[in-house]
Amino acid sequence: MRRILVADDEANMRWVLERALTKAGYEVETVEDGQLAIDCALAERPDLVLVDLKMPKIDGLSVLHTLKEYYPDLLLVMMTAHGNTSTAVEAMKAGAQDYLMKPFDIDELLITVAKAFEVESLREQVDYLKGEAQNGGWQLVGNSVKMQTVKHLVERVAPTPATVLIQGESGTGKELVANAIHTLSPRVGGPFIRVNCAALTETLLESELFGHEKGAFTGANARKTGRFELADSGTLFLDEIGELSFNVQAKLLRVLQERTFERVGGEKTIKVDVRIIAATNRDLLKEAQEGRFREDLYYRLNVFPIFVPPLRERREDIPGLSEYFLEKLRTYGGSKTLTPEVLSQLMTYTWPGNVRELENVVERMVIISLGAVIGMDSLPLLDTSSKSAKNPESFVLPPEGVSLEEIEKSFLQQAMEQTGGNQSQAAKRLGLSRHAFFYRLEKYGIDSHWGI
Repeated sequence: MRRILVADDEANMRWVLERALTKAGYEVETVEDGQLAIDCALAERPDLVLVDLKMPKIDGLSVLHTLKEYYPDLLLVMMTAHGNTSTAVEAMKAGAQDYLMKPFDIDELLITVAKAFEVESLREQVDYLKGEAQNGGWQLVGNSVKMQTVKHLVERVAPTPATVLIQGESGTGKELVANAIHTLSPRVGGPFIRVNCAALTETLLESELFGHEKGAFTGANARKTGRFELADSGTLFLDEIGELSFNVQAKLLRVLQERTFERVGGEKTIKVDVRIIAATNRDLLKEAQEGRFREDLYYRLNVFPIFVPPLRERREDIPGLSEYFLEKLRTYGGSKTLTPEVLSQLMTYTWPGNVRELENVVERMVIISLGAVIGMDSLPLLDTSSKSAKNPESFVLPPEGVSLEEIEKSFLQQAMEQTGGNQSQAAKRLGLSRHAFFYRLEKYGIDSHWGI
């Protein structure tokens, strides 16, 4: 719940503001002078400060200057009487998010507060994307053939306005792919807005997507700006889109076709410039054919499909992903590495939770391990006995054009890398005698003196 601090020397005004904001769903604390406002804000930072210009002890502008020294990004709205426009402008220059001219009505108050929070959210999105661009643009870790295909598709579709449908199991990184498309697109300066379609009821989801007018339904105490409006000039990522009701599907289809909609309870038609990226762990074509998803909406979404493979189908990416997560977690206790035994266990596990599960396992190991090397004693119990880990019939065939010799050479190289060049361990891992292993190293020109 958002926390708002109200500072005003008039008791009646404090009561009105507290009641209105609390009813709108905010947690509110009120104080009667500028010094108390500073003390309360420093004791526990609020999400927004609503402060009157004229107050005893310390005036509103001084409160603004003081709090901005401690919290440069703190949201602050200045309240001032008519005739003090110049002071309001001064407050804006000093870092106030907005101002309210007294007397104002409750709707104006709620709209101003909601707008402040929405602007903050968009600013965070832009700052995040700028940081991503400075750090190389985007991160899709993996050099397997399947991940190279995903990266190629991302690079091809990103500069276009095409709608993208990302499919794959839970935890494979569909949102990362969506982020990458946005970051590499001409819309990178605009917002990237995410909606989890499975997390909200139909009524709430419709309001979340399209917004609503005051009084549209019980609890709609003020106008709400929807995600489509917030994503204008940017990208809207609809996660778990297969969970949409038929009613919302119909309205979404219209937006995709016409780029227009109305808020819930409203009559004004709103036009937006939004790129749509959708994701699902379901087979949407099958869902459409069996009547559980609108077929016309499916074809509108499936302009440019991207399939993100499960981790068990790109096991060769596990060492690189593990390194990436270890680097991300350096703040937990410095640089750490995995022993070959641990990496071997990670490589044989089937990863039903995919990359998200691997990240969680690596994080647990980093927390548990005491030294710089993570050994088997820090590895959580993994079920490596499943058919997919043991039975060759369950492995996915390599892409067309990749020979058995290339696969064999790749396995030999990986075994040498994962054992640090120890030929005996590498041979044992591949189920070969040391003599047969050495013969194959020579056959493919792999350095047999890498390590003994």
